[in-house]
Amino acid sequence: MRLAVIPARGGSKRIPRKNVRPFAGLPMIAHALRCAQRSGVFDRIVVSTDDAEIAAIAREHGADTPFQRPAALADDHTPTVPVIAHALDALQPPDDAAVCCLYPGVPLLDPALLRSALAVLEGGATGFVFPVAAHPSPVQRALLRAADGSSRPMQPEHSLTRTQDLPPAYFDAGQFYWGRAAAWRAGLPIHQHAHTLVLPAWSVVDIDTEEDWQRAERLYQAWRPAATTGPV
Repeated sequence: MRLAVIPARGGSKRIPRKNVRPFAGLPMIAHALRCAQRSGVFDRIVVSTDDAEIAAIAREHGADTPFQRPAALADDHTPTVPVIAHALDALQPPDDAAVCCLYPGVPLLDPALLRSALAVLEGGATGFVFPVAAHPSPVQRALLRAADGSSRPMQPEHSLTRTQDLPPAYFDAGQFYWGRAAAWRAGLPIHQHAHTLVLPAWSVVDIDTEEDWQRAERLYQAWRPAATTGPV
């Protein structure tokens, strides 16, 4: 069994009503739903939400909403793993089911990436599989900036290290995590038990601010992802 669980709460703070706000003519969450459908890998697509409007939009775009997420799992501090574990408690897939936590704010996600990550999982990867991108410059040379405008090295020991001598660092693309149901139920820390796929940094936007939103819109118009073509 292959299951998609899309966690989409209604109380987003940095971008109010982010999951239903129109993006390129569709509610934001609809892009994730279309991507999941066009990947062709899921037996079922479920949205975990505490919000009636999100649930209605999810059903309109072909997802199931078989339960309501409790308020205790829908606040600003709730991590992802307990939300997916709650969904699995309700849905009861077998431990070997391939379960994808697909975030709702991913309008640039290519369905082919979901297929590629699933192939890694089904090829024998343990724990989770998710996409990352490289930081554009070495994080070891990062600066910390104070309110008065002054700055200092975050890692002073690397202030004089040549950038080409520092290993690359990567960040979570914030798009999805594939894992077996057993891994989700065990509550494993995702980043400590994972295989990763590397994406080009220009293709990744974690949409948390208005600036992020505007950047994602420009990228969407410049690079129409594969998810925008083909039948629903």
